[in-house]
Amino acid sequence: MDIDKLIDYLNVEQIDKYVFVGQSPAKPSRIFGGQVLAQCLNAAGRTVDEDRPAHSLHAYFLRPGNPNKQILFEVDPIRDGGSFTTRRIIAKQDGIPIFNMSASFHKMEEGFEHQMPMPPAPEPETVETDEEYWEKHAERLSNVLRPPNHFPVERRNVHRRDYLNPQPMDPHQQFWFRVQKELPDDHRLHQVLLAYISDYGLLGTAMYPHPVSPAQDDVQAASLDHGLWFHRPFRVDDFVLADQDSPSAFGNRGFSRGSFYNRDGVLIASSVQESLARVRPKKA
Repeated sequence: MDIDKLIDYLNVEQIDKYVFVGQSPAKPSRIFGGQVLAQCLNAAGRTVDEDRPAHSLHAYFLRPGNPNKQILFEVDPIRDGGSFTTRRIIAKQDGIPIFNMSASFHKMEEGFEHQMPMPPAPEPETVETDEEYWEKHAERLSNVLRPPNHFPVERRNVHRRDYLNPQPMDPHQQFWFRVQKELPDDHRLHQVLLAYISDYGLLGTAMYPHPVSPAQDDVQAASLDHGLWFHRPFRVDDFVLADQDSPSAFGNRGFSRGSFYNRDGVLIASSVQESLARVRPKKA
């Protein structure tokens, strides 16, 4: 899938003032959580004045989505204030909620500003792409992992893990990513694409300290909830660093955090996620 096709999927169709419809790629067998997250943000943003970009969203993954069925997005305009606008969005299939989200939008203001510095990371051009890694290991990986060309964003993993032979690692990873196409100066489009990408990697980071991976047949893994904050304007058609860690896991729930920096070291967004990861008992 190329980036133009992804943008088409994320650009939901408006069928009423606060109702939208979206489609999904036919593969994989269930909908990628970042897709529904991004589609909900797109739907909500279409009901908000253009001078109010999103600054935060909080979401729950309720049920697996079926990629062969359309998704209905119902937007509830719960608040239109002087500086902030709030929307609540429910995504449904066959009338059943699969995802809900609250999003807040803020008219840009000048004021206090600070940030923590970007952690050390190699330059993106020095890190191999997912495609280059796949070419080296396709024979080993093809039976358990999808080739990276299904994900229409260039990724360069700094801390790459062997998913076929997972060894315990520190719960921290970094990867650079970018859209390999010049995009228009549309803050909504860049935010929607970052929302899509923000669901990548957090679940896996929570599994790094343990000798398991989502690629194993006996592992059940899924995102449970997701939070995302947009701090500053940014572009996703230039390299962005995702720095992720997982400070805790307990009771088969892993907690992960992410920070996103442009290549100049500016903190542009932050994310948090709790995920489910359990090993199914082996059948006798």
